[in-house]
Amino acid sequence: MLDNGRLRLPKIGDLAVRWSRALPAPPSSVTIVMDAAGRYFASFVVRAADEPLPPADAEVGVDLGLTHFAVLSDGTKVAAPRFLRKAARRLRRLQQALSRKQRGSNNRTKAVVTVAKAHTRVADTRRDWQHKLSTQIIRDNQAVYVEDLCVTGLARTRLAKSVHDAGWAGFTAMLEYKAARYGRTFAKIDRFAPTSQTCSVCGRLDGPKPLNIRSWTCPCGAVHDRDVNAAINVLAAGRAESLNACGAQVRPAPVPAPRDEAGIRPPAVRCSTRSTEGTPVLQDGENVNGTGTP
Repeated sequence: MLDNGRLRLPKIGDLAVRWSRALPAPPSSVTIVMDAAGRYFASFVVRAADEPLPPADAEVGVDLGLTHFAVLSDGTKVAAPRFLRKAARRLRRLQQALSRKQRGSNNRTKAVVTVAKAHTRVADTRRDWQHKLSTQIIRDNQAVYVEDLCVTGLARTRLAKSVHDAGWAGFTAMLEYKAARYGRTFAKIDRFAPTSQTCSVCGRLDGPKPLNIRSWTCPCGAVHDRDVNAAINVLAAGRAESLNACGAQVRPAPVPAPRDEAGIRPPAVRCSTRSTEGTPVLQDGENVNGTGTP
């Protein structure tokens, strides 16, 4: 990295670089990568220390969904942006133009790059939006709890396109590493916890409900919004897990067997002449008649 903002690489020379941010420390190495859209990126290896934020009093549970991307336990609802759905018409037109190009031609190569740039634009927009939302949640809350969703399983259902468009896995990964960087607590609760079926007021398990039911009334009299109630239960489950032995290992760790127990018995050791059922058992060097000769 030079003073004039250029990047000097061995055997290549000085390159004009559009810097996304200033490096926190002198880099030890650099890697140049190219994506499917033909863009080049410089990835640096630097040593950086964690930057803990001032302590916050709030804790939040996050319920992820499709209609609302995230519903927080404080009642905040974040609408799903649906970047892929909004760009579907343009992507369809570009894909149709690609299919009409002759294989092996230069025009097909150009069309492939055009389609890749369109998909890259959608992915970059989604990633930028998720970075802003995850940073805001981490800054405002001391502890963040989310569900451990099985994205792979949900991606095999009829909602696969919407699940991939939401990008839950990338968002939770951002929350996890930002919480570690800024001194926050992050945890995932059990994916099988019935957060949408349990009353957050009395704890009654009211049973499964179809997705078209967005609100329900508990026999205790509490009226629940389905997503907000689930987010409150996520927060309660996360707090319970964090207070359980403070994250220590509850079950004893596996202990290796002693050497004399794990080894093979030497040939000199003679087994019992009878098994547990009373059936005669052969000893070393004996045949079925009990003699030492075969």
